[in-house]
Amino acid sequence: MRYKKLTIPTIGFTLLLFILHLVLKSSFAQTVSSPNQGIRFTDITAELRIEFQHVNGESGKKYFIEPIGSGVALFDFDNDGDVDLYLVNGSDLPGMTSAIPPTNRLYRNDSGAFADITTEASVGDTGYGLGCCVGDYNNDGFTDLYVTNYGPNVLYRNNGDSTFTDVTATAGVDGGQFSSGCAFVDVDADGYLDLYVVNYVQFDPDTNPECTRQGVRTYCTPEALPGAADVFYRNNGDGTFRDVSEKVGVGTTSGKGLGVVCGDIDNDGDVDIFVANDTTPNFLYRNERNGVEMTEDALFAGVALSQEGRAYSGMGANLGDFDNDGYLDIVITNFQDQTNSLYHNTESGFFSEMSFAKGIGERSLPYLAWGVDFIDFNNDGWLDLFVANGHLDDNVAEIDPIGTYAQPNQLFLSDRGISFSESPDAAVAQQKVSRGTAFGDIDSDGDIDIVISNLKDAPTVLRNEGGNASQWLAVKLIGTHCNRDAIGARVTIASEELTQIREVKSGSGYLSQNDLRLHFGLGTATSVDVLTVRWLCGRVQTLQNVETNQVLVILED
Repeated sequence: MRYKKLTIPTIGFTLLLFILHLVLKSSFAQTVSSPNQGIRFTDITAELRIEFQHVNGESGKKYFIEPIGSGVALFDFDNDGDVDLYLVNGSDLPGMTSAIPPTNRLYRNDSGAFADITTEASVGDTGYGLGCCVGDYNNDGFTDLYVTNYGPNVLYRNNGDSTFTDVTATAGVDGGQFSSGCAFVDVDADGYLDLYVVNYVQFDPDTNPECTRQGVRTYCTPEALPGAADVFYRNNGDGTFRDVSEKVGVGTTSGKGLGVVCGDIDNDGDVDIFVANDTTPNFLYRNERNGVEMTEDALFAGVALSQEGRAYSGMGANLGDFDNDGYLDIVITNFQDQTNSLYHNTESGFFSEMSFAKGIGERSLPYLAWGVDFIDFNNDGWLDLFVANGHLDDNVAEIDPIGTYAQPNQLFLSDRGISFSESPDAAVAQQKVSRGTAFGDIDSDGDIDIVISNLKDAPTVLRNEGGNASQWLAVKLIGTHCNRDAIGARVTIASEELTQIREVKSGSGYLSQNDLRLHFGLGTATSVDVLTVRWLCGRVQTLQNVETNQVLVILED
């Protein structure tokens, strides 16, 4: 998070941006040519009766932690074939006492209807929660859950009977800092998931800094607090982990990290790690020597700083091959008046910033962005882009001529990877103070739905209407030699002269977790000509003439 000191030239530039924003907004409905006019979303939050209210513990003292918000997870914890919902909550801070202690909540998906089973499942952590990620760390066939907090983190082991056990102490992964993003990742491809935990800043309510802007009390920027080093835990294979951060080259530099995402960025067969830092340079850890060493390479790769050489306010981050060239690209969400960063993978170890060239740069300037991901919402075979927006200060209008607290989220539809155009969908654009986002096919109808966490508010669940008019394929991978959830595996499909890649990933966007199943839009293709699975352990499986419109389960042979 970052505020810029307003000078006279800055005010002029801000007003110019505001005028540009109004012109774009007024003309957008006439000029946009959506790649798929049939797609729309419906807000079904009330229909699902999800009784959850995010609490940030505010009492008027402007504690630094209050506007950070929290993440959300979609994952099939009971292996019944549909995705369940986990919502992370904050907690009380000094000066605030809730009548009912706020807790995280778990909702089981029963054929599209959600039931709160938090108490029975024993996952109602009461710490000040921020993020979450999932992965079957003990390879017992049931996906486990990790929650990041201000204070000790929590590892919930899935018992396989719709209950979980808090094994944080025995596993040795409590963190005990101000943790934000997290991801399970098997960097050494030994079949056991390791764990990367992002830490934000060093914060103490007793010494909370006080900041003002134009004489108005505001939340302080991260620049007012020292950063904190991330932590990398190696899985010992016996249900425990050990901190090997310094040994592998992670955590030697204190960043101010929020988002983390993992994937094979350089196509060398192993998993790399990208961290979005807030007002400090981003991290890109390239996997060297099969996880024995991680080399920080963000500056050389061109993703540490903005195009003009500044450390932006990185919030969320994700990976996806938006132009279907076989290489993963990077997207980062940033502060208002900073463009969201779209980095194209040039296939040579470098990335090229293309936010304006692809049509999202100018559209991101008026908003403060958080959750983000590449998702094919209209099943045309090209990844679209969703961004969740919302400001920090509820009094932002007093200090910023174009600032609003609640802001519309944004859906950018892809025109075959050439450019993105913003959808005018009303459900997407409703005004909220949004933070984390998770994506999955909640109603099992063949298109991807959206869950959004909102600060001091109920979540938003958006059902995709019309995305399944085109063909699709979902792939669930089950590892046997590799890790059970197949995290890090890559699936490549070829159909009707179009080739796409997806990778199974734990943790992504802003403090959140998507469904682990891989979703492909196929347009008009009635079958997939060739489907290839590259398991992280090195094995390759190939299937031919795969039928569309199904959830295909592939067991590692």
